[in-house]
Amino acid sequence: MAKWLVKSEPEECGIDDFATAPDRVIPWDGVRNYQARNFLRQMDEGDQVLLYHSSCQHIGIAGVVTVVRAAYPDPNQFDPLSPYHDPKATLEKPRWDAVDMQFVRKLPHIIPLAELKAIPALENMPLVRKGNRLSVMPVTDDEWAGIPDLG
Repeated sequence: MAKWLVKSEPEECGIDDFATAPDRVIPWDGVRNYQARNFLRQMDEGDQVLLYHSSCQHIGIAGVVTVVRAAYPDPNQFDPLSPYHDPKATLEKPRWDAVDMQFVRKLPHIIPLAELKAIPALENMPLVRKGNRLSVMPVTDDEWAGIPDLG
């Protein structure tokens, strides 16, 4: 079972959205970076995912979700009314993928980036290094274990 981190603005899709969604499941769609998309394609059912709130007042890891449906073509790429529409994508050759994720738990407090940067076990984590902050990124077992409040 792999581990991941995904980033989102909580106004668009945050941990509270997962906690209140029907069946607590939300499609993770709209990813339009090829490297992040390739990571989505590696996700399998049962993978654990850290949800990181970004571009907001309280930036940091807010909770844990799990993958409940592996990568499938992101339907937004085919919808001309969607902000995630891609006119080059076709049903025969989709360019973008989505995964479905389900709420596991909200952390007792958001773990801010400054706190994460101070944890020695996370020094190589892409999240804490400038220029490597994709919206989807892998997390090693050691990194996961080094994050407080994950148990």
